[in-house]
This record gives sequence, C-alpha cells and structure tokens, in this order.
Amino acid sequence: MSKLRILLLFIALGCLSTLMAQTHYSSRVSIGAKGGVDFSRIFFNPSVKQGMLTGGVFGFQVRYIEENHFGLIAELNWEQRGWKENFESAPYRYSRTINYLQIPLLAHIYFGRRGRFFFNAGPEIGFCLGSSTSANFDPANIDKLPDFPIDHKNTQEMTMDVNHKIDFGISAGLGGEFFATPRHSVILEARFYYGLGNVLKSGRQENFAGSNSMSVMATIGYWFRIK
Repeated sequence: MSKLRILLLFIALGCLSTLMAQTHYSSRVSIGAKGGVDFSRIFFNPSVKQGMLTGGVFGFQVRYIEENHFGLIAELNWEQRGWKENFESAPYRYSRTINYLQIPLLAHIYFGRRGRFFFNAGPEIGFCLGSSTSANFDPANIDKLPDFPIDHKNTQEMTMDVNHKIDFGISAGLGGEFFATPRHSVILEARFYYGLGNVLKSGRQENFAGSNSMSVMATIGYWFRIK
C-alpha cells in the first residue's frame, strides 16, 4: 500500500512539473521613449471660465512583464499643464503654463500578441519646475480695463503663485501596441490624469477652496525589449 502511495505521489509531482513547465512565462524588460500633446485645465472652486490649454509631453519609460497579460511601467516625463481662461467674445487672452517632472508608476494589463490592446493605471507624482504666464493685458491692473467682461468674476488666480510644488494624483490610459519585430514595437495611448492635491494656495480661508489639475494626453511611443 505504501508503494502505491509513493507511486501516486511521483505521478502527481510529475503532472505538477509538466503543468508548471507549460504555464511558465519568461519575464521581459523593455525600455523606451514617448512624446505627444497634452490638454489640461484646473478645476477651481469657485469655478473660472476656461478652455483647454495645449502643451507638450516627452519622457522615458521602463516596462517589466512577469506574468502573461500583466506588468508594471515606470516613467519619467516632462509635461506642460495649466489652464487657459475663456473670455468668450472679449479681446483678451490669459494662460498659465506649469512645467512638471512627472513620475507615474502604472499597472499594465494587455491582451493580444502581434497587436496588443492595453490598459494602464496607477498613481503619479509631479514636481513643479517652473511656470510662465501669457496675457495681452496686465492681470495686476484689471480695474484699469473699462471693457473687461463683468461676468468674468474670478480673477485672483491670474496673479497667484503656484504654491504647491508637488502634485500627486491618479492616471489611467488606453492604447494599442504594434510589433515590427519581437523586440521592437510602437505604442499609441490616450491617458487621463486627475490631481488629488491643489495647484494654488487653496482652503476655506483662501480665494479658492480647491484648485485640482486635470489633463488628457495623446502620445506615440517606442519600446525596445532588452530581455
């Protein structure tokens, strides 16, 4: 009886080893670069009339895939965010561009082989590198503009500094990856970001209760598999 048990044990171990050999997935590491366009705005509370500010994004990326259909992506991106005020028919323009060094850490879920559909999502932290203002009037002397739109009530943000130098939030994106060879591929991605912190000084006793950033990116990138 004991011999039968030993035999069954060896058979079970053999089956398990075969199954593991069939399901084993070799880890893969890729490096790459990406670039594209960014459309952003700030969610002010109380609200400010805005359009979408157009900026650029460029960065480097590393991808590690350990399991079939799942991996991790880390990026280091330079990105332009901010806001562009909407004066409707009035002949005024104002925009604030904020340059960030962004570091996303994303879960990467994909399906397909030669052509892949993927979903990326995860936290992101950004460090403000500086900001610039573009306007055809002096924001500090709006009261001297007799034809300034009276319905454009909130103007304090035009002269406020970027008080919070670190921004953090959540990003998620959808895209496709297309392989030229097993080691070379091109990606197209649309990604959404929402900041959980305030960009300007905000609070109950401040001009704004909140000033959260939001952006939508459209990028093209390249992956080179090194392992």
